[in-house]
Amino acid sequence: MKKIVLLCSVALAASFSSCKKDRNGAMAQTSYPDMAEAFDPALLFQASNGVKVYNGGFGSAVAADPNDPNVFYLLTDRGPNAEGPASDIKIFGKADFVPQIGKFRLKEGKLVLEQIIEFKNAAGQKLNGLPNPTGQGSTGETAIDLNGKTLNPSIDGIDSEGLVRASDGSFWISDEYGPHLLHVDASGRTIERINPFGNGTGGRSIPAVFAKRKANRGMEGLTITPDGKTLVGIMQSPMSNPSGAAVSSSVVLRILTFDIATAATKQYVYMMDNPSLTGVSEIVAVNATTFLTLERDGGYGGAATSAATFKKVFKIDLSMATDISDPANGVKGKLFGGKTVEELKDQANLSAAGIVPVSKSLVLDLLKDLPGIYPHDKAEGLALINGNTLVISNDDDFGVIPGPNGTFAQKILPVTKSVDRNRLYFVKVRL
Repeated sequence: MKKIVLLCSVALAASFSSCKKDRNGAMAQTSYPDMAEAFDPALLFQASNGVKVYNGGFGSAVAADPNDPNVFYLLTDRGPNAEGPASDIKIFGKADFVPQIGKFRLKEGKLVLEQIIEFKNAAGQKLNGLPNPTGQGSTGETAIDLNGKTLNPSIDGIDSEGLVRASDGSFWISDEYGPHLLHVDASGRTIERINPFGNGTGGRSIPAVFAKRKANRGMEGLTITPDGKTLVGIMQSPMSNPSGAAVSSSVVLRILTFDIATAATKQYVYMMDNPSLTGVSEIVAVNATTFLTLERDGGYGGAATSAATFKKVFKIDLSMATDISDPANGVKGKLFGGKTVEELKDQANLSAAGIVPVSKSLVLDLLKDLPGIYPHDKAEGLALINGNTLVISNDDDFGVIPGPNGTFAQKILPVTKSVDRNRLYFVKVRL
């Protein structure tokens, strides 16, 4: 059986293939294209200035279905939004948008939406994308609608970014608000919500230091070890620990491991390539200690101005890295010479403090190694299938970007001259 699977994982011309058993028990072959685009995304609404907002919005993360090689689950974030008239104001285009998972089927080279799984709280009420109240995951943002009306914070708000499909069909989600770890059943109903404040569903928590995350730079990526026992999350950028000014130019990010059964955690240092980057968008497990990360800037591939220069996948290994956990669970985490790990900023200071970060090596450069030009700004999701094929999703921002005076503008890709859409790219890699 193992030999058959390996044979069915070879590249076929401009596609890749996978295997599953047909109804007679024989191994059937599934081919993957270089790229598949979401087919005919629904119109969510049309703004007063004529800009079309699509749903769309899937691609913040992607998870493969272990039982069907043609099925992929894609995640939305908090909904269509734009920068407001001040830096601490955020305009929400649809205040009642429910963060959700889309179940997509790969069919004739396209992604066809088959099911939407909306997130709900433990009582069965729908979640939303609004900022959390103070002390419960607040970003410090004031939310307003397109008419300028202030929207109240919500304890049921989530900015979903990382996605794991568990073997029992439930899902784990990480978000940028708390950060929270959200466990939902197959219908999207909350089983447990875990955060640094100790007020989540179920009473379990993650270390208090994670409340120091930068606004909108929370736990961007989430994966699970192959044995299904440990969640592994990664922060998008250095945390404001102890303050934003104190960590200026730092490239020190945190990785968190969370034992699902016991809630035991460990922390490791990940070194971002340079401080100008948007940060790490995703993490996916290869084995118990080896992972792939997706690190990027905010530019568009192939743009004439402000073009993308950095969108890369790295292989990392935790096995020799230093566990920087704080036994006292202090709000700043474990200190080294009186400084937080974020304040150490770079490799030289980490070494002087006796800290070994995770090892890191380049696996894939999206701007150089894909067929044609990678046109998107937001490469955000990773899945690994067949042990050597990467699936990469993009966040299309519901087809919109911030426009003038707090409005929306259409998100047009410079290369395609068309509205951005969710895509999956299939790339064979050597690990």
